[in-house]
Amino acid sequence: MPRTGRPSKYSEELADAICTRLAQGESMRSVCRDEDMPVMDTMWRWIREKEDFSEQYARAKQESADAIIEDILDIADEGEDVARDRLRIDARKWVASKLKPKKYGDTTKLEDELPINYVITIGGADNT
Repeated sequence: MPRTGRPSKYSEELADAICTRLAQGESMRSVCRDEDMPVMDTMWRWIREKEDFSEQYARAKQESADAIIEDILDIADEGEDVARDRLRIDARKWVASKLKPKKYGDTTKLEDELPINYVITIGGADNT
């Protein structure tokens, strides 16, 4: 049964509010839990159908990588349950590496994926 009473009319102000929260590291699921926000199905439809929102969403998700790294520092500094904290940190590191691979990705892997250029010389040195 679909929910009623939730906003479903797109506006630039609503898009800005959503993307600001996403850029701060909040998940779409968390944003959509608020009564004044659209449900996730509506958000996915907007991403598919509204080019401006799709681009704004993509930028916000990339920016969220920096907020996720800030979360990692807080967890590491204030943690009490070492095993659980390690899991939380590892999950956030993985997400940040996917959102901003050049900044937070595995540099060894990135270097391994660089193209290799070969120069092939045919003939000898006296070949003119």
